[in-house]
Amino acid sequence: MGILNVTPDSFSDGGQFDSVTSAVHAAVSMVAKGANIIDVGGESTRPGAERISLETECERVIPVVEALSAQGIYVSIDTTRSEVAKAAVAAGARMVNDVSGGLADPHMFEVVAGLGVPIILMHWRGPSRTMQENIHYEDVLTEVCSELQTQAKAAHSAGIERGNIILDPGIGFGKEAEHNWVLLRSIDALLEIGYPLLVGVSRKRFLGSLLADLDGTPRDVRSRDIASAVLAAHVLQRGAWGVRVHDVEAATDAYKALCAINPDPAIDSIELLGLREFGYHGVLEHERINGQFFNVDATLGLSISHAAHTDDLADTVNYAEVADTIRARIAGDPVDLIEKLAELIAADCLTFPQVAFAKIRVHKPDAPIEGEFADVIVTRAKFIDP
Repeated sequence: MGILNVTPDSFSDGGQFDSVTSAVHAAVSMVAKGANIIDVGGESTRPGAERISLETECERVIPVVEALSAQGIYVSIDTTRSEVAKAAVAAGARMVNDVSGGLADPHMFEVVAGLGVPIILMHWRGPSRTMQENIHYEDVLTEVCSELQTQAKAAHSAGIERGNIILDPGIGFGKEAEHNWVLLRSIDALLEIGYPLLVGVSRKRFLGSLLADLDGTPRDVRSRDIASAVLAAHVLQRGAWGVRVHDVEAATDAYKALCAINPDPAIDSIELLGLREFGYHGVLEHERINGQFFNVDATLGLSISHAAHTDDLADTVNYAEVADTIRARIAGDPVDLIEKLAELIAADCLTFPQVAFAKIRVHKPDAPIEGEFADVIVTRAKFIDP
């Protein structure tokens, strides 16, 4: 998840993307470097930040959401206001990221349930202006897990599908450095709550303290990307659904390097084999007119340990829904290349919050090739991590 703050006062990139053009350019660049989701925010949530008006927030984010969505970019709206969430989804956003975990706006859960989109619920103990003033935990891990579970249950009770709920431990929000480190060492425990996990550590203050100069001066915000990338790669391999980062390229590189050493991250898989549907994809005219059958094998990477424990469909991906999505893509708008079809199917599979990677094999058994052959197969692997 690439961070795109269209604000004048965010702690790291405030004022950097002060026009729709500059924001779109930055988002396109992040996607090219590996971001699957662009998180657009119009109100700073840095410690001490003051609230802005609803009108100002909408004026900042809606034109950017519209422009990115028009380019086919998967957009998340970073807001604590249900009115902004509703307007952003109408403009093309496909996910809501609420750093208050639904606590700032009593209508958020009801609105998101009606919209039918995923929501990220972050652990939160108060607004930006005061969140660092009274930090006290007896046991930060136990309390964060309990409070996240409470909000997840409230969201589900309000009508949000369990599969559309993603949790975020709120690193740096209402926490001291030692609290952040405890949570980062406890990814397994956070995953045991039973929901996909998003983690955001990018450029945060506790990293500035960790990397301080000999005289104790904290490391400059923009010089924290290496440490941010290392932590992002680590939590992804521990099984986190995603990471929220400023420097997508650094996080991508770190994760690739870690996977080269340990190619088996903490993740399980489900396979859907032999899905068959009729479509009109192909370069040749008769393929577009007459059509042909396409077969798909899909391997979906996700944690299934919690579902194995609870025996509850809500704790895993509904593979019938995934199969319907794949078939709809094959039967949908035609594309020239089987490679493009494989890419689109992989991207569709990653819209399910539980799915961390999708390996797609598209079979074209009736491809227009002279001579005898059994099949033409294209394989595409796509990850939700940066």
